[in-house]
Amino acid sequence: MSPRRTTMADVARHAGVSLKTVSRVVNQEPHVRQDVVRRVQDAITTLGFRRNEAASRLARGGSVLTLGLVIENISNEFYSRLAKAVESAASAHEALVVFGSYEERADREVMIIETMYGRGVDAMVIVPTAGDHSWLAEYVASGLTAVFVDRVPEGMAEVDTVLLDAGAGGRIATEHLLAYGHRRIALISDNDPLSSVHARAEGHRAALRAAGVAADPALCVTGVFDPWRVEQEVRRLLALSDPPTAFFATNNRAALGLVQALRDHPGPRPAFVGFDDFEMAGVFNPGITVVRYDVGRLGSAAVELLLDRLRDPARPRQRVTVPVELVVRGSGELPPPR
Repeated sequence: MSPRRTTMADVARHAGVSLKTVSRVVNQEPHVRQDVVRRVQDAITTLGFRRNEAASRLARGGSVLTLGLVIENISNEFYSRLAKAVESAASAHEALVVFGSYEERADREVMIIETMYGRGVDAMVIVPTAGDHSWLAEYVASGLTAVFVDRVPEGMAEVDTVLLDAGAGGRIATEHLLAYGHRRIALISDNDPLSSVHARAEGHRAALRAAGVAADPALCVTGVFDPWRVEQEVRRLLALSDPPTAFFATNNRAALGLVQALRDHPGPRPAFVGFDDFEMAGVFNPGITVVRYDVGRLGSAAVELLLDRLRDPARPRQRVTVPVELVVRGSGELPPPR
């Protein structure tokens, strides 16, 4: 692992000043005493702090508001749709949006948030990585306004969040498969410590318990992020002496991996349901049954929470839950291949 990058919070602790003061010194803002400037500059030199100069400075004039969007990977359809939704909601308030993708790297997430904060972004919409986020508390205490979308940041209490009803999604997907007689239902998931993924898996297990079906650990696959990895795991499960007759995929990438694995599968094809709708879901034959939700609602709710927080920093923290629905297209209705 590479050494942790020195942050402005480290500089603030070393210099004995607030994070906002470090930000003002770094950005050469006025109204900072010269002795404080020297102390901060000495700390910067001692710790080897470097600002990311590649992040372009966004020219703002008058009352233009700038929002930062911190996401996992813009190439993923979910995140590109979320980015569009946030930008659309922000533009209605004549606000600008800048974004950064961290590729599930916690160190890059820190760098993006720190850079945006240091460059004067007014507020941020953050889809947090897995792992402890208590380091963000100091930024929030020093003036960072943030709303967390899709995932709850570990180690941070009392934050504004916009979440999918992920547990209900996992439950209705599994109930649909159970209704067609399936009892050996495999779970294909990515990073279980992520609150959103964990909730979907918990909903799946809750539906099994309610139906009196014991969850088989051998049919639970976690930690797979890419479609090609999912494809390999699905092929392995189908080669078991008692293979699954159905699958629940907790995201759109897993659903694509399932389609790839089942494309050349001999004999009756297992049923499956995916979480997240995507453009090609209705093109396949049969179409892919999915748990769907309104991404636009995620984005607009996040922007509204940010604006509310900026207007009234003392108001109680809020959690907005966006509902989900099952869209039946056929892949979840196939009978068990017996």
